[in-house]
Amino acid sequence: MMFDIRERARARLAGMAYPVALMLALAGLTPHASAQPMIAPPYAALFQQAQGNAPRLQESQATIRAAEGLALQAGLRPNPSAAFEVENIGIKEKEGGVAEFQATLSIGQPIELGGKRAARVAAGQAGIEAATARNRRIVVDYGYELAVAYAAAEAAQARVVLLEEAVAAAQEDVRAARALVDAGREADLRSVQAEAAATTAQADLETARADAQAAFAELSSLAGVSAPYTGVAESLLPLTSSLSAPPAEPPVSSPAVVAAEAEREAARRRIEVERTRAVPDIMPSLGVRRLNGHDETAFVAGVSVTLKLFDRNQGNIAAATAELEGANARLNAARLEALSGWRSAVALAQAATARLAASGQAQRASDEAYRLARVGYDAGRTPLVELLLARRNLTLAQAAALDARLARIRAEAQLARLSARIPFGAAP
Repeated sequence: MMFDIRERARARLAGMAYPVALMLALAGLTPHASAQPMIAPPYAALFQQAQGNAPRLQESQATIRAAEGLALQAGLRPNPSAAFEVENIGIKEKEGGVAEFQATLSIGQPIELGGKRAARVAAGQAGIEAATARNRRIVVDYGYELAVAYAAAEAAQARVVLLEEAVAAAQEDVRAARALVDAGREADLRSVQAEAAATTAQADLETARADAQAAFAELSSLAGVSAPYTGVAESLLPLTSSLSAPPAEPPVSSPAVVAAEAEREAARRRIEVERTRAVPDIMPSLGVRRLNGHDETAFVAGVSVTLKLFDRNQGNIAAATAELEGANARLNAARLEALSGWRSAVALAQAATARLAASGQAQRASDEAYRLARVGYDAGRTPLVELLLARRNLTLAQAAALDARLARIRAEAQLARLSARIPFGAAP
């Protein structure tokens, strides 16, 4: 009986290796998976799918269309105006036709002076470029967040499988300890210790399941789908073995810097628009007048001009100038943040690479330590408490290796974000 218990324990523990747990997790093969799982497509395909589903991207595209509409409106010329006037209504006609009835129809066309239309057109085009740059920044930021959420959901699912194996191993330890206690070879304390370890492993598993559910809910929300995903179709975590060292020099311009530059140019163009509005416009008019008393028609012409005595658009010019100053400040901040962000991302990538190598060594050492502890326990040379500790350390080492892979993926996604790229081969 004792031999059968130990053999079943060893068979269960043989499935605890991290690669197996990861493969099961990526396929969504957990005991608690739904009958009809919603598997997220590969990251690149999910990103393309999200172009039409993600509310954030839809809103950003709408801002470009709005800027295009404003640019179209800015290029239109002022509409002409028509006027109809009737004079001497109700006055009795006098000799000589002084008070004769008269009707006048005239057409006036405003003429903009000071380059108003050209300034508006330039400002409208600058607005389109700024909206396009902001959209590019939003798309790149979204690609980064989606990649991080995808990898986090994948890691959370792998952690669930890992802890399910740990729970199964802990339960086998409990059965083995009870058998030894019943045989009089161990004290009752040993079975209590094994049960405590199994309870701790079960609590960790329940926490991991909740974390996985939250991670997949976040991924689904980012992707713009209503039904939450329960698994991923492709793994990002194994990519850490093929990632190269990041370049030390930052990219020429990050999406945030490009967007800030475009917004500064749009602000400068708006100052020109406000300055041209201080120049008065003229409106010539031409019409015909009907003289009923003489049964004749005469032509009339005129011109009107606005006198810029009080309102010379001073307030709008001052406001536009202040907006340009703010745009310059935001550009400087974006440049500093891009530089510091690149340095931080490079440091994190290097640290994650070193951490990944160290965690791999620690996992191999923990696996060997658990194997030796199991052999010693089976031979009666190692106490149960050391076996439980060795198994716990193995689980922690496997989880640490998983966290290291996730950290390296996160750093790679951040580097792609600062380089204006969508990570992991996805095309915008």
